[in-house]
Amino acid sequence: MSVVLLALLAGCASSAGSGSELSTEDVTGEWVESGSEPRVYLELAEDGALSGSDGCNQLTGSWEVDGSEVDFGELGATMMACEDVDTWLSGAESATVSGDELTVLGADDTEIGTLERST
Repeated sequence: MSVVLLALLAGCASSAGSGSELSTEDVTGEWVESGSEPRVYLELAEDGALSGSDGCNQLTGSWEVDGSEVDFGELGATMMACEDVDTWLSGAESATVSGDELTVLGADDTEIGTLERST
């Protein structure tokens, strides 16, 4: 009976945290906007460094996992003017991860776009 109880408790403990807490491994790598031209992407390095492009300007900064979200430090960007390019990614403040999709959030946690894990 105690073996069954331990198994039940172990199952509850492992399912409580699944899907809610992110790890560095869930986030590191390259994330791209599918079909975008010019290329929109973020590269999130294991050491917390961030680089990428909003389709016009190069982005640099930092990131960290904060529970179930990714928090971006202040992003630095080049200041090129590009016609007909939506530079939404430069407004990134945080993100959530669901599988291979990174939902990018701007001010007030408003969704501003999505990126997919690069294969």
